[in-house]
Parts: sequence; C-alpha cells; structure tokens
Amino acid sequence: MSSRRRPARALQVTCPCGLPEPYERCCGRYHSGAAAAPTAEALMRSRYAAFVRGDEPYLLRTWHPRTRPARLGLDPGTRWTGLEVLGTTDGSAFHATGTVTFRASFRGGALHERSRFERVDGAWVYVDGDFPD
Repeated sequence: MSSRRRPARALQVTCPCGLPEPYERCCGRYHSGAAAAPTAEALMRSRYAAFVRGDEPYLLRTWHPRTRPARLGLDPGTRWTGLEVLGTTDGSAFHATGTVTFRASFRGGALHERSRFERVDGAWVYVDGDFPD
C-alpha cells in the first residue's frame, strides 16, 4: 500500500446567483472586471451575488449614472439565502433595455422586485425597480 496522497483539489464554491457554476466562472468574472454581463438577467444575477458578497464597488459600478446613489451602506448582518428569477422582458444582446422580475430571499423575509436595465456605452446597467407585491 502506497503512502502517497492525492493532491488536494481546490474547493469550488457554487455561485450565489443560483446558477450551477463555480463563482469564479459565473459572476466572479463580472465582479473582477474580466468580462461584462451579456444580458440584463446576467447583470441582475451578478448584482445579487454582489449583495451576497458585500461588493459595494461592483454594485455602484453597474448602476446607471442617472439613478446611482453616492454610496449604499450595505448591512453586513443581512444573510441572503436565495434568488428566484420570475420573468424577463427583452434584455438580450439585441435590446437596449430590459426588465427582470425576481424574488431575493434573506433570513427573515424576501424582496420581490421588477428591475429595469439599460445599456450605457454597450454595457448593461441597473436603472431602478418597483415592487409588484
């Protein structure tokens, strides 16, 4: 019997956005600036993942300049627990605008929002949202 050990494999964490990809290959590449979200839904998912990770710079960078606040002041005590995309309208590579309706759950409740997105200089950005419930 050999005493050699197998090399340790890096732990791959599933992306918080809900897609079955490792974070680095999913929203992590958008957060790092290595790629831009190709659709309004991809941007919305990456913004949810940024809330989960407390990445305020990414959230501000992907907010439309017309509606972007000066700062967010994220609550580090909020524990996001899941994302459910309920519907999308437009928001593909062929559109200039799009909407994504979603439910983001957190410990103690949920946020139901219909978010609006636009392209600015070719990149998707969050404009604003309303709350259907």
